[in-house]
Amino acid sequence: MVTSLLGAPAAAAQQREDAVRARVAELEARFGDPTDPDNPVGYTALLEADRAAVPFAAGEALLDDFRIAEEYVPRALGGRLEGMDTLVRIMRPVFRRDVGLAMGHGMTTFMAASDVWAAGSSRQRHWLAGLLRAGGKAAIAQHETAHSNDFVRSQVTARRSGDGYLISGGKPMVNNLERAGALVLFCRTDPAPGSGSHSVLLLEPGQLTGARAAVTARRTPVGLRGCRFAGVEFDDCPVPGSALLGDEGSGIRTALRSFQISRTVIAATAVAALDTSLRTAVRFDRERSGGWQAGGAGRDGGRTGAALTNAFVNLLLYDALAVVATRALHLLPAETSVYSAALKYLLPRVLTETMYDLSIVLGSGFYTREGTLGIFQKHVRDVPVLSLGHAGTVACQATVIPQMPRLARSSWFVEDEAPAGLFRLHGDLPPLRTEQLSLACGRDSLSATMLAVGAGIDGDGPVERALRTLAHQLVGEFRDVRRRVLALDEAGAEATARPARFALMDRYALLLAAAAVLGLWDQARYGPDPFLADPSWAAAALHRIARRLGTRVTDLPAECETRIRHEVQLRFSTQISYDLYSTPIPG
Repeated sequence: MVTSLLGAPAAAAQQREDAVRARVAELEARFGDPTDPDNPVGYTALLEADRAAVPFAAGEALLDDFRIAEEYVPRALGGRLEGMDTLVRIMRPVFRRDVGLAMGHGMTTFMAASDVWAAGSSRQRHWLAGLLRAGGKAAIAQHETAHSNDFVRSQVTARRSGDGYLISGGKPMVNNLERAGALVLFCRTDPAPGSGSHSVLLLEPGQLTGARAAVTARRTPVGLRGCRFAGVEFDDCPVPGSALLGDEGSGIRTALRSFQISRTVIAATAVAALDTSLRTAVRFDRERSGGWQAGGAGRDGGRTGAALTNAFVNLLLYDALAVVATRALHLLPAETSVYSAALKYLLPRVLTETMYDLSIVLGSGFYTREGTLGIFQKHVRDVPVLSLGHAGTVACQATVIPQMPRLARSSWFVEDEAPAGLFRLHGDLPPLRTEQLSLACGRDSLSATMLAVGAGIDGDGPVERALRTLAHQLVGEFRDVRRRVLALDEAGAEATARPARFALMDRYALLLAAAAVLGLWDQARYGPDPFLADPSWAAAALHRIARRLGTRVTDLPAECETRIRHEVQLRFSTQISYDLYSTPIPG
C-alpha cells in the first residue's frame, strides 16, 4: 500500500512528461524537415515570405491547426498551460524554424495574456481565454519608441470621465495590432510621478470609436520582417471603466512582474534559434569538406572543429541558465527578478559570440539569404530584436544593479543552496503564483549552489580535476565581486563608481550561468543521459565563463574537447537537438 501511494505521484508525473514529449513530437512532425525545398513550411517557403515582408501564412495555418493558442491559456481556463518550462519546450520547434513566426503568431499574444492572467478579473480572464481558444490574437502596447526602455515615461494617458476613461496619445510600434481581438494598453492615469502613476487597460480594438482611435501606417523592421507592426493614436477615445486591468495605479507593478515571465520564456525559447544556426554550420561544413573528426580532418578542420565546439558550449551554458530561470518562476518566484534579467542580459552577448564562432565555419556563406544557409542570416537579423524594448540590456541592468548591494550584504555566501528541483530538466513544478513574483527580495540561492557543488566534485580523472579547479576559481571570482560591490556601496553613488557597477553586474550574470551549469551537471551526473552526466561539458562551459571573466586558466584536457566534438557530430547525425533536452527533430 505504501509503495503504491509513493508510486502514484511519480506515475502521474511521468504521464505528464510523456504528454509534453508527445506534443513536441507532433509539432516537430507537422513542421517536417525544414531543409526539404518541397516542404511548404520549410526554409524555402519561409524565406520567400521574409523577403516579401509578410506573415508566413503556411506556418500560421499549421499552428492554428495545432491549436497553439491553447498553450498560452491556463488549464483552469480550458487551455493546456501548466508550467512555463512546458511552454518553452512547446515553442522551441517554432523558434527553431522562424523567430518571426513564433513572435508574430504567438508569443506577442502570450505576453499580453500574461498580464490578464496575473491581474485580470474572472470575467476578463474568461473572456480572453475564450478569444484565444477560438483562434483570436492579443496585442500588447507598453513602451514607446521615444522613450525606449523607460516605459514609465508613457505619453499615453487615460483620464477619468464619468464611469470610464478618455485615452489620448500614441503607441507607434505594436505587434499584431491590426489583427488583434484584444489589446493590453499600458498608460498613465495619474500625472504625478511615483509607482502608482500608471495603469493597464484591456481593450477590444474593434469596439474603439473610429474617429478617436486611428491605426497608423504599418512599419517593416530589419528583423522580424513578417511581423505586423503598426501604431495607434488616441484622441480622447472613450473606453468603459470595466476595461481597467487590476487596480488603478497598479500598472508598474503588473508590468514588472509580467516582465519576469516574458523575459524568461522568450529568452529561453531563443535557444532554438541558436540550435538551428549551429546545425546549419555543421551541415555546411559536412557538405563542403566531408566533415571533420577529432584529429582535424577536412579543410582547416582544427579551426572549424574548435569553432563548432565553442558554439555548442555557448549554447549549453546559456541553456543551463535558461532552464534554471524558467523553473525558478515556479520554485523561487521571489528570486526570479534577478535570474530572468541575467538571462535576458546574456542573450545578445551569447548570440554575438556564437554567431562569430559559426561565421568562421561559414566564411562567405554567412551572407547567403537563400537555400538552407539563408536561415542563418535570418536568425542573425531576427534574434537581436528579442533584446530590444522593455526587455533590453539596459532594462535588465537596471533590474539587477540596485539589488546587488543587498544581496552582497545578506545573501551571498550566507544563503542555503537552491532546491534540487531547480536543476532537473523534467519533473513536476508547483503552480505559478504571480503574486509571489517579487521586484527585489534580497535573496539568491542559485549562487549558493556553485559553492555547494564546487565543494563536492570528486573523481581523479583529468576532466574532473579540471572541473573542480575551475569551480574553485569561480568561487574566488564571486568573492571578489562581493568585496567590490560592498566597497562601492560604502563609497556612495558618486558618478565615478557607476561604470564599475555595470562591470560587476556583467560578472555576476556570468557567475549565475556558471552556478546553473554546476547545478544541472550535479543533477545529471547520475542520470540516464551519458553526455550530460559527463563532466566534460560542464568543465568546458566553466572554462569559457572563466576566460570571459579574465580569470587565468590552464587549457582543458584534450579528452574534454574530443568528447564535445563527438557530441556535436553525433547529435547532427542522429537528428537530436543541441539544447539540454536532446529532443528528436526532423532534418
